[in-house]
Amino acid sequence: MTDAEIPPEPIQDAPAYEPPVGEPAAAPSQPQRLWFEQALLADDWARNVRLTLADGMIARIDTDTPRQADETAHGPVLPGLPNLHSHAFQRAMAGLTEAKGPTDDSFWTWRELMYRFVGRLGPDEVEAIAALAYVEMLESGFTRVGEFHYLHHDRDGTPYANPAEMGARIAAAAQATGIGLTLLPVFYAHAGFGGASPGEGQKRFIHDVDAYARLLEASRAAVAGLPDAVVGIAPHSLRAVTAEELTAIVPLAGVNPIHIHIAEQTKEVDDCLAATGARPVRWLMNNAPVDKRWCLVHATHMNATETERLAKSGAVAGLCPVTEANLGDGLFPATDYLAAGGAFGIGSDSNVLIDAAEELRVLEYGQRLTRRARNVLAKGTGSTGGDLYRAAVSGGAQALGVAGGLRRGRPADLVTLDRAHPAMVGRDGDALLDSLVFAGRHGAIDGVWRQGRQVVAGGRHHAREAIRSRYAAALRSILA
Repeated sequence: MTDAEIPPEPIQDAPAYEPPVGEPAAAPSQPQRLWFEQALLADDWARNVRLTLADGMIARIDTDTPRQADETAHGPVLPGLPNLHSHAFQRAMAGLTEAKGPTDDSFWTWRELMYRFVGRLGPDEVEAIAALAYVEMLESGFTRVGEFHYLHHDRDGTPYANPAEMGARIAAAAQATGIGLTLLPVFYAHAGFGGASPGEGQKRFIHDVDAYARLLEASRAAVAGLPDAVVGIAPHSLRAVTAEELTAIVPLAGVNPIHIHIAEQTKEVDDCLAATGARPVRWLMNNAPVDKRWCLVHATHMNATETERLAKSGAVAGLCPVTEANLGDGLFPATDYLAAGGAFGIGSDSNVLIDAAEELRVLEYGQRLTRRARNVLAKGTGSTGGDLYRAAVSGGAQALGVAGGLRRGRPADLVTLDRAHPAMVGRDGDALLDSLVFAGRHGAIDGVWRQGRQVVAGGRHHAREAIRSRYAAALRSILA
């Protein structure tokens, strides 16, 4: 029997590479070969797959090939999921806003609590919180995050000496954990439609157009040391940006992503109608060059015409089902949007619960509850979990300005499933994705690689304990 004919050994964990927290984490300099019992490739599932990785990229894919002696065997492998919308600092608020107040609670009462919380955060706290959020994202199968970053200034609203001080802390958290980063510095200038003056709780967010241009320049410098980092722009919302300001900042994006909150709340729709005579998505489509660079985050409250226009625009709908449920936002018109050919991705937004599969599960279950039917978002007679997962990989990657999926020449951002997990026993192909999305909690994900470097093994991030300890110290200080 030759080395090439050695049969696969039982699935086992590869040793995790463990750089010190906070130091750059480069992919192995020498090509490495990993063997998987099956893989969700860009075209379809394949069995007995060898991925050859070089410089953090997939250099070669061999299918129907026996495992060789120098290759560690792994279970089923998937492309990592992009998390297209995160406010990392809000991870520290998780569970702290679930007590009913003296009035009916809504997004708007939650926002006032968030503003008060923001006043307690300094750069060290933001970095510690973001690092824990990114660890949890990686452990749940997210391999890149779009950080919709609007906490820019010091506690009294004074700009830091480095305009991107807080963005640099986000970059440090990404570096420490290994997650891919698309940094989306937010332009925020007003408290409401018509250019209303910002309130006291918003003083840490505010820029004019010239200062925002300087922030973008500093943000690009802040992420320069990260592999494959992207810097886009993020006009916060139509209520926080005037038409003239939006026109001024869109060219600053170039070919990079443009993200905006839109139509998340019915009050926002009503206020936009009163101020402009148009609903938010309609106004944006009529007044901005919405194309494939754009991600419209939430877009929950659209009429039929807006739904079709967004689907046909080439932009991505950024859906955050867990946060949207937590805040009582409403349900995105997913069935009609997908029927019109729309692209979507998922995000963890407020980070009240970080779980990639849960985002997809809640997306589908919301549609089931309103339509009183099952497998609503599956294409034809296909797999619901499979269709949702593939769409989230494609749409999320587009929204974050990168290429997604397991294909030669693309980043080696990999997620392996634990074949011994009860939800994975006896499953193959898309049945694995159905089980991951609808039944795969508590340890279904075994390993995660980012740019060819393994950062999660046995379901745990290599730096979890150190990062969790730093988070706990920061939170005790914040809540004291």
